[in-house]
This record gives sequence, structure tokens and C-alpha cells, in this order.
Amino acid sequence: MSHGRSASVGVMILAAGKSSRMGRPKMLLPWGDTTVLGHLIKLWSDVPAGQIAVVHASADAAIEAELDRLKFPVENRIVNPEPDRGMFSSIQCAARWDGWSATLTHWAIVLGDQPHLQARTLAAMVEFTAQHPEHICQPSRHGHARHPVLLPGKALRRLAAANEQNLKQFLQAMSAEVKLLELNDPGLDLDMDHPADYEKALQLAFGK
Repeated sequence: MSHGRSASVGVMILAAGKSSRMGRPKMLLPWGDTTVLGHLIKLWSDVPAGQIAVVHASADAAIEAELDRLKFPVENRIVNPEPDRGMFSSIQCAARWDGWSATLTHWAIVLGDQPHLQARTLAAMVEFTAQHPEHICQPSRHGHARHPVLLPGKALRRLAAANEQNLKQFLQAMSAEVKLLELNDPGLDLDMDHPADYEKALQLAFGK
């Protein structure tokens, strides 16, 4: 490890999904004294992130109202005009966005279903990314690649123009450039897709 090396991370929080399996908007679920969306913004602010942007659907008044409540800057909101095309369309919207700061070195793809991840997991990933600046970095648990995914600029540009159908296909195509960091965070095993998952995530995060 070379001392003094750091990564300035741009964070894309994906908030354009319909949360159909959850039955209500996942990002607006209560989380501590805020919402899942509010918690994710704070979690990454504390890392600290170089810049945070939120990708949302063009006509999602509820998400826009929550971003207003959180006083989240309008200039860091990315609109996905075609959210029905799925999560990868939101990722590509963010990858193509021209509002990113020129000082950023890496980008984190942050899903809305992992508010329960430990802050130290995110910090470890950013440090690992700084140690492997040319690679796509992912956390791993029990040998399985997990999220969030952190990308260097060249991979972000490749992603912006990618023809793959989803993020999994893209990462498979780029597998030679992926490095995994094995971490002991049980939250990496849980995706918060259904109401029962939400209860498990609260248990992991708050012990209740």
C-alpha cells in the first residue's frame, strides 16, 4: 500500500425504481430519524464522498418532495426519463451525466436496498479503491461479490456507452479489471426487496 493515496468518490444513489416487491417506495421507508434515502445520503456524506447525486424518475413527486425536505441540492439530482427500462438505465444516466465534479477519481453505484451496511464497510471500500485505483472494486462476503461497486473513470466511461443489458453483464465483461475485498459485514448478504427484508435490515442496523 502506498501511503497518502486517496480516492475522491462520486456517489450515484439509485432512487428511480418502483419498489414493486416492497409494496411501497423503498427510499421513503422510515430509517432511524429519517428515511432510507436520507440515511444513505448521510452515510455517504460521512465517508466523506466527493459528491453525491440522486437518480430519480422524471415524474416522482414523492422522491422530489423528500429531496426538498432533506435540502438536497437540485443541481445534484439526475432525472431518468425512462425508469421503466430498469436499474441499468439509471446507472447509465448517472454515468453520462455532465454534472460530476472534475476532481472526482472514482464513482460508487449505491443501491437503495442496503441502508443497513456498516459505515466502516463503506470506509474500507473507499480505502481499498484508493489502493487499487485502476480497478473496479467490490466488497465480497463468503466469496460472493456484493454491492456497492466502485469504478475508476475509465470504467465509468465504458459503462456510459455499454451495450450490456444490466450491471451484472457489464461486470462480467469487465471481470479482468474487478478486485474484491472480503469483508465481515452481515448486511452484505441482505438485499432489502420485500417487507420481511426491511424488518431484517432494521434488526441488523438497530437491533430491533
